[in-house]
Amino acid sequence: MRVLIQACIPVQTGNRALKDGTLQNTMMGFIERVRPEAAYFGLESGQRTGYFVVDLKESSDLPPLLEPLFTNLDAEVKVTPIMNAEDLKKGLSKLGKT
Repeated sequence: MRVLIQACIPVQTGNRALKDGTLQNTMMGFIERVRPEAAYFGLESGQRTGYFVVDLKESSDLPPLLEPLFTNLDAEVKVTPIMNAEDLKKGLSKLGKT
């Protein structure tokens, strides 16, 4: 299942993590483990935020993937199911067939 993972890092935690290298190590480790289809970085409500499009095999993959974001960066994490155009087309083709 394809999901959008949004990780918002509190400013003070992010500042400390940037200075001591935790921010870089945690984010690069996350990207290496998750292998996202896309990764973007920006601001959400004034906080450093990462946006990652990930295709998960199982929802049970989430805890080991997300835990470093919680424990190392105090991140607020949102996971939202999403679709690409091909997924949408496939889903729409099922309408009316049930």
